[in-house]
Amino acid sequence: MKARTANTGTASTANPADPANTADAAGAVSTADTAGTTDKGAADAETSGPEANPGTAAPAAPAAPAAPATYGTRTGTTAAGRLGALGRAELTLLVRNRTALFVALLMPVAMVGALRGTLDGMDLSGAGLSLGEALMTGGIGMVLIFVVYLNLTSALVARREELVLKRLRTGELSDMEILAGTALPAAALALAQSALVVVAGVALLGADAPRQPELLLAGTLLGTVVMTGLAAATSAITRTVESAQITTLPLFMVSAGGSGLFIPLDMLPDRVASVCELLPMTGVMRLVEAGVSGGADTARLTGAALGALAWTVISVFAVRRWFRWEPRR
Repeated sequence: MKARTANTGTASTANPADPANTADAAGAVSTADTAGTTDKGAADAETSGPEANPGTAAPAAPAAPAAPATYGTRTGTTAAGRLGALGRAELTLLVRNRTALFVALLMPVAMVGALRGTLDGMDLSGAGLSLGEALMTGGIGMVLIFVVYLNLTSALVARREELVLKRLRTGELSDMEILAGTALPAAALALAQSALVVVAGVALLGADAPRQPELLLAGTLLGTVVMTGLAAATSAITRTVESAQITTLPLFMVSAGGSGLFIPLDMLPDRVASVCELLPMTGVMRLVEAGVSGGADTARLTGAALGALAWTVISVFAVRRWFRWEPRR
């Protein structure tokens, strides 16, 4: 009897006619239908595209990654361009500095006037020079001393004390380019004034044209290089711009008296002349004098050129060893 009851309960539980079971089955079918409908809609949505829905805009393509920024990129520059830019800046500063402009433009003229007063009472025939030729030779020497040596020494000291040289070294300019660019206006002005001295000597003093202009040009160019190197070396021992007038005085006095600026070398005693041959400006003045008057022998010209080159090497060594790029404190 108990077994029959159990069978009956089992059968009634599995009977699909039971209202509860019918509801469960209907719910399961409804859930399956809903899931099927949802899956179909998703499939339709996935297969549908712009062709299926023409009114719907296509999604935008992803943007390409931006190129990396190139801040601080330098354009290529040449040594000539850098020297030209620095030379123009130095020329602007020279024009604005009235004291430096006076020394560069008017002092050589004043010294040539003083030189004429000194040479008027001398017999220059022993030196093989006329008054006009002696004035042209001494005038070019004065231009090299005042325009290049004195002016450039003061300029280098001023740029150093104002930290200009230190800032220039952080850029593309090399050390040699900085020094050459700073000296460029003084060198150009010296060459121009030397040409004016020659023209004035021929036109106003009655002197003959230079007999060997190639020697005159070589001596002027070599003198510019020597004076540039000595100016850079002198700036190393010069503390301020004002003290440059004192530190440059010894070379000026020695050159004026012993290198042929005021007195031709051939008019000095032999022993004194042999000692003066060792001075920095003597070789340059020998070349300039030979270019103006001619008549110098090859041995003397060779010795003069070697002496000027030796002082160039000495000045370059001194600059590389002792030149100061930062203020003296």
